[in-house]
Amino acid sequence: MNNKALAMVFQQVNKPFKANHLSIPSLNAGEVLVKTTYTTICTSDLHTYYGRRPGTLPSILGLEAIGEVADLAPEGIYSYDGERLQLGDRITWAVYAHNPQGLAAQRGFPQKSVGLYKYGHELLSENNTLNGGFATHCLLRNGSTIYKVPGELTPPEAALLNCTHATVAGALRLAGSLRDKNLLVSGAGMLGLSACAMARESRVRRIWVSDLNEERLQQAERFGVDDCLVVTSEDYLNQKIDDEVDIVIETTGAPQAIEQCIDTLSIGGVIILVGSVFPQPNISLSAEQLVRKLLTVRGLHNYIPDDLAAAIRFLRKTRNKYPFHSLVEKEFPLSELHQAFEEGNNSKYYRVGVRMPPLNDKFTS
Repeated sequence: MNNKALAMVFQQVNKPFKANHLSIPSLNAGEVLVKTTYTTICTSDLHTYYGRRPGTLPSILGLEAIGEVADLAPEGIYSYDGERLQLGDRITWAVYAHNPQGLAAQRGFPQKSVGLYKYGHELLSENNTLNGGFATHCLLRNGSTIYKVPGELTPPEAALLNCTHATVAGALRLAGSLRDKNLLVSGAGMLGLSACAMARESRVRRIWVSDLNEERLQQAERFGVDDCLVVTSEDYLNQKIDDEVDIVIETTGAPQAIEQCIDTLSIGGVIILVGSVFPQPNISLSAEQLVRKLLTVRGLHNYIPDDLAAAIRFLRKTRNKYPFHSLVEKEFPLSELHQAFEEGNNSKYYRVGVRMPPLNDKFTS
């Protein structure tokens, strides 16, 4: 096996990535070396790269990734489903490694564990290397939750699992039963489309989706939506809805959108915030409204391992029903990662894919 990996290193905000050949370290107990095969550029990557939220420098970005097992710690590693991993297995992994015996994990919040190790966010150093998706290899640390990827899923479909779909599965878990409920999805981006499709499979009664972009709303019609609402920042969203709203999944993070979504909720309504992952002005809430209408406001940052398992089951069951494969609209080789980010930052695309080079490919930047 080649003892060097090729990584595109994030060194400065909105500056070209630097191609580095990094040594592949020997594996410690509980570790897995992955040959990365495909990665998509998620919104979190864009926020970090363009300085819209703090990021660690230098680092290897990349959350939404899949790959093949290239090497294993000698004692053996098992997947989430209890299967022993083998060389060549096609896998994805939770976006973080954690201590399952820690207090936060025992309380049900493993994504907030002390010492959490988050792929695509960690400092790149001599002793902490190959920790993101935009490299030919990724080293999965002890405490990572690993999943076998169903063979029928294409790379663009599968790469979306461990960030987009798992996050939405977590949001719907927090929302509770959707059966015969009315749902509003705020934002028709990747998270929003996933939320619409996943909710439709949960026997929701009616789904509205709101967005500023009419083209995105047209796309949403392919993902189980009943009603599409074109909005502007001046609109009163509740005046566009002709029925009670039981649940809101808010994916935009825009303060005015959040406030208007809360106003739409009926008595006993629940709003789950998943898009508020970068700095924005504070929102204004009426405590009296929350009390009198018995409202619940919950936030989700990342997800728990069960959510990624649920996302895999969902996509495997519905891949021929909802065209998620079509949402990765452009692809670039790893060597053109800067161009890929420029395209991804253009709201025209839901996702941009990044293909990995052959192991013997050499390039510099």
